Amino acid sequence: MTTETTNDAGQAAPNHNDITASPSASSGKESLQAPEVAAYWAERRRYIERIRKVPEVRQRYWREAGVYLLRRILWSFGFFPIFLAFWVPFVLSSFNPVVMASDLIPMLQSFVDSNPEVQATTISTLAIAWASVGFFFLVFDFVLTPFRSPYEYEADVYMRSWEQLNHDRLPNKV
Repeated sequence: MTTETTNDAGQAAPNHNDITASPSASSGKESLQAPEVAAYWAERRRYIERIRKVPEVRQRYWREAGVYLLRRILWSFGFFPIFLAFWVPFVLSSFNPVVMASDLIPMLQSFVDSNPEVQATTISTLAIAWASVGFFFLVFDFVLTPFRSPYEYEADVYMRSWEQLNHDRLPNKV
């Protein structure tokens, strides 16, 4: 027998026993899943705190962070601006290298024949264009390919084994 209490609006509030016994509570899976998830994340946090003190993992972290930044910078400032500098004229020449060369040769000839001020302005304009394209791609490259920390990788591996070892002691899995 369950007892019902009324709230301020005069509606009957169900007893706590009724909530866990109701079919909408999925036979207690919701109430058992929260402690399981909390234990998982607590163990993961503890493990990451422990491995942050290991010098080899810390050294690998800084090495991988440096390689990640170098790759992103080289990709964004090396490949994309150079690719666009050759791709756009190639498309405008209808994918015909002879037409592209015949269009670019007079522009290069006029650059060489111009005075040093015009040459400096042209070079600075190209440098600004190169840097703006590089920064544009760098921002999107950081967003699209985030850094994967070795700490996170080690924690993933550890947590897979932790789940297997603690499977018997944890509540029913979903």
